[in-house]
Amino acid sequence: MTAACVLVVGPSAPSDAFHAGSPPAVADRDIVPNRVMTWNICNPCGDNNVGRAAEIATYAPQVIGLQEACVRDVERIREYLETFYGLEYHVEYGTVLRKWGRCGGWPWHPGAFGQAILSASPMSDPESVEYPDGGSEDRGYVAVTTRVGGRTVRVFNTHLAQRQQEEVRAGQTGVLAAEVARHERAIVLGDFNSVPDAPELTKMWALAADADPQCHPSSTGICEPTTDWQSKFDYIFLKDIAPLDHGVHQTRYSDHDLLRADLNPQT
Repeated sequence: MTAACVLVVGPSAPSDAFHAGSPPAVADRDIVPNRVMTWNICNPCGDNNVGRAAEIATYAPQVIGLQEACVRDVERIREYLETFYGLEYHVEYGTVLRKWGRCGGWPWHPGAFGQAILSASPMSDPESVEYPDGGSEDRGYVAVTTRVGGRTVRVFNTHLAQRQQEEVRAGQTGVLAAEVARHERAIVLGDFNSVPDAPELTKMWALAADADPQCHPSSTGICEPTTDWQSKFDYIFLKDIAPLDHGVHQTRYSDHDLLRADLNPQT
């Protein structure tokens, strides 16, 4: 009977827990206070949360937005960041569905799936919004107020509808942009499932600029790919905030790269 239950629901601990005792040998790190990141951690792409934590610790951002994130995975990533690297993060979730196939758990009580924001500073005024039309799968955004580079800012993290659903994504960016427009300073992180010159991103480009000054929707824009299929789908949009540096960092733990931006705290 016990064996049958294991076959149905899987082990009670994630597979990476068995390797948690041997993380990369890295000394405690300091948070970079003006650094933000976004990363679609890919689900399903395995559940090596030790590896995911190691990637995040390499850059030690003040804020990171995760997409395709199961609550249980985020909990373990936070645990490993603190245990192995001395990095402590607060968390707010923007889960939009419960799905056993993605996040495990009991079939009648599956894990929660969606977005998460990790911040080294406390967060306030959290808001989790599900888009009226998610397309082929429920989608939404999570927003918080926190501090980046010593200044207060509203941070959004979103994941738009899958490819070949342009009209759905256009509706979603309309909802998101209307909320972003209410704030004087904002950072919008996420997987938009759209290339820079896609019409559905028009409302976002009207409000904010990419963290890469060379990346814009015109024909002269030069945007570095952020996915294994060599498309830019991941963005750090900045409203009334100037970037200092940025980078796309390849990873073997996802089909999306980590996207990093260091911001000018004086703006």
